[in-house]
Amino acid sequence: MWPNTIYTQELFGPVAIFYIVESEDEVIALANATPFGLGGSVFLSDLDRGRRVAERAESGMVFVNHPTWSAPELAFGGIKNSGYGRELSDLGFGEFVNRRLVSLAPHKLLTQVEHHTCAQS
Repeated sequence: MWPNTIYTQELFGPVAIFYIVESEDEVIALANATPFGLGGSVFLSDLDRGRRVAERAESGMVFVNHPTWSAPELAFGGIKNSGYGRELSDLGFGEFVNRRLVSLAPHKLLTQVEHHTCAQS
């Protein structure tokens, strides 16, 4: 879809790629066409427009008027081929906890369900 083959790779380091586009929809299409989604940035003088663009971007982290970065209070993590889940911040605590689901049903409800199932057989 895009002429530069580097677009289909996940880059780490001091690298910047610039594309010239004609519309906001084309920006979103370009940003979302990648198989990766760790983080991205958008730079605009209109913060409301920046928020709209950021909300449409398929990325685990989107920064408006700031380069992608990490800090302990920010949830870190990607989507697509860039992973799942979150590290850091309060969202990251759940990634290191083994949770158990215990579901209790009232005995009367359980009896009704069992009886109903038996009646259908």
